[in-house]
Parts: sequence; structure tokens; C-alpha cells
Amino acid sequence: MTKQLIDISYTNYATAFSSAEHPVLAALNRETHLKTEQPVMLSGHLQGNLLRMLSHMIRPRRILELGTFTGYSAICLAQGLGDEGHLHTIELNEEMEDTCLRYFKQAELDHKITMHIGRATDIIPSLDERWDIVFLDADKTNYSTYYDLLFDKVPVGGYFIADNVLFEGKVMLPENEQGKNASAMHQFNIKIKQDKRIEHILLPIRDGISVIRKISDN
Repeated sequence: MTKQLIDISYTNYATAFSSAEHPVLAALNRETHLKTEQPVMLSGHLQGNLLRMLSHMIRPRRILELGTFTGYSAICLAQGLGDEGHLHTIELNEEMEDTCLRYFKQAELDHKITMHIGRATDIIPSLDERWDIVFLDADKTNYSTYYDLLFDKVPVGGYFIADNVLFEGKVMLPENEQGKNASAMHQFNIKIKQDKRIEHILLPIRDGISVIRKISDN
């Protein structure tokens, strides 16, 4: 995400009147901005608070995250896990692993988070789990593939949460003017809208986030 969709003053106000950023997350936020080439990929304070709140509300036993980056969203989601809960997160870029593991430990959540390095399409079939929450925040062109691959592994009442569904607002351009990622996200949004097995809401927070609840297996 490079384009600010909502006036920054509204975001700043919302952030100021939301729960404070956890000190470990604040440190991770700062390090990400100092040391990575695309810090905008970080979920950040406001969206992180939303993910943490959703996780606390759902009280999941198992979470799967696709796209770890520096680990910010994984920590937020893991904060809402129940006592026996566990989060698995998959990241393609092996250079992110040391930072993630270091901050998982600082957040005292390393016993609740397992990080996998590699392609999600290779790793997902090896995980014999039922997922109460699946957080999609990986390569945009494969959102629909991940959704189809994981749908049967999410029980009725479980959730998909998809990030970047507005893709800098470019999903609203005429289809012949959309780039590859914007087109993929637009097609994913159409797919979700047409799926009768779910109910969903698209929230214009940051770069757009969809909350999708499975209501039927077929």
C-alpha cells in the first residue's frame, strides 16, 4: 500500500482514541520502518488493534496467517488466542525470520506461534488443522487460490480476514486500467460477493479489510 485512502487526520484521530500500541509492537513498528524497504506492508497500530480485537472476540483455537512480513499482525492475532490456542504463519522471504522470531519472544508469544518459511501452496497441505481464523495478507494474485484451498479447512462459524482488498483504491478503476494486483483483488472481491456459503463485510480501514464468516459448507 502506497496511497493513503482516508484523510490522515481521521486516521490519526482514530489512533489517538484507540488503545495504546503495545511497547513490543511499537518497537517492531519502528524497526520495520528503519530497516525494511517497504514498511508500508506493516499492519500498523490501528489495523493491528482491530485484528487483536477480532481475535479476542472470536477466541480462536487455531489461526493461519499467510504473509508474516516482520510479524506485527501475527503478534496482534496471537494476543487473542485461548490458553490452548496456536497460530501458524507462513512467509516466503526467509530474511524476515530472525526479526519475527525475536519479536515473538519479546512479546512472550513464541510458544504460541509457529513460523513456516516457503510457498504457502506447498506448506498449507502439510498442516493438518482446522482453522478458526485465516488471515490473508500474502501475494494478491493468489488470494482466490488460498481461499479455495482453505475453505474446507475452516469450520462453519470460522472466519477469513483478507487485507488490502481496496488495493490503494485501484480496484475501483475500470477493469482495463487495473494493474495485475488490483485486478486480482477486484476479482477476489467479486468472488466473495457471489459466494453464498459466507457472510461478509468490507471495511474501508487502511487499505481495506474484509471480514468473512463461513455459514455453510455448500
